[in-house]
Amino acid sequence: MTEHLQIGGGTIAYEVTGEGPLVVLAHGMGDSRRSYRFVAPTLAAAGYRVAGVDLRGCGESSVGWNGYSRTDIAGDLLALVRHLGGPAVIVGQSISGGAATIAAAGAPDLVSGVVELAPFTRRQSIDLAGLLRVRRHRRGMVHLALTAVLGSVPNWSKYLDLAVPAKPADWDAELARIEAGLREPGRMQVLQAMGKSAPTDAGEQLGNVRCPVLVVEGSADPDWADPRAEGERIVADLPAGLGELAVIEGAGHYPHTETPERVVDLVLPFLTRTLARA
Repeated sequence: MTEHLQIGGGTIAYEVTGEGPLVVLAHGMGDSRRSYRFVAPTLAAAGYRVAGVDLRGCGESSVGWNGYSRTDIAGDLLALVRHLGGPAVIVGQSISGGAATIAAAGAPDLVSGVVELAPFTRRQSIDLAGLLRVRRHRRGMVHLALTAVLGSVPNWSKYLDLAVPAKPADWDAELARIEAGLREPGRMQVLQAMGKSAPTDAGEQLGNVRCPVLVVEGSADPDWADPRAEGERIVADLPAGLGELAVIEGAGHYPHTETPERVVDLVLPFLTRTLARA
């Protein structure tokens, strides 16, 4: 059942299932909590209270916010954890991976662990050699650029075709839902604003994180020429001993959608270790 949390002048939609220690699932731009549809039920069945959240401007959350940076999203996630009675492990994908980093650094009493799925958590620079060398990366960046400049739903769909190389059985219906959502008033503008938000704020906080962090990359993620190297850089920027990296071979930018069983196999032991430590 969808619930709403009022934050400032907007509302954040979320849904809670299960009982036990709190795990918050945060999606990437242009998506909704539906992206965790294959993961959330398994985590709840394993004994966790799972809160799937729609980021500001996404899903059933309201539009018209003053900002859509990772810092803004981190504030929303912390507000939700406080509302639900934390602490929590935050699982964040893409832009939400960076937001989870900021949340963990700013409120260590509320965040006991972070899982980052294909995260944008560091300052990015154009990888000219990678663009020339890796066709998947080159095509993905073209579609992302056209989406950002033109606000094009078809180009976003073409990007998703690359970013989700292993399509789940319900992909056609799910893609239609995503496209319909982005055609609602203001939704594409939110995606564009998130896309223009640099992850510098998250990168600056990596050294201030004090909880365990699991970084999960897909080897076929079109957002980087070398996804493993990006994950290694994130782990290196964390305090020594806090970060670990897992790479799922063949997965793209949405491993929780493409390979949910593999993601769950990685996340459950992390939750056990992290919550025992907390």
